[in-house]
Amino acid sequence: MRVNSKGQVTIPAELREQIGLRPGDEVDVVADRGTLRIVRREGSATRGQRATHRLRGTATTALSTDQLMELLRGE
Repeated sequence: MRVNSKGQVTIPAELREQIGLRPGDEVDVVADRGTLRIVRREGSATRGQRATHRLRGTATTALSTDQLMELLRGE
């Protein structure tokens, strides 16, 4: 791995998959006795929580919940 001019490194896909890092996950870089560790940030939102937050309030419909359920279920 090489550090670029902006101080960035790319974590190989194999390692990201191994520890479950996904795009948008927050991490911290911690100095530990002369080495650097990349750790998942405590309390950061999960992928599902981020998606829910992004989508909340974006639905536009004049149908009630019962009408939507009837439409989706074909009842």
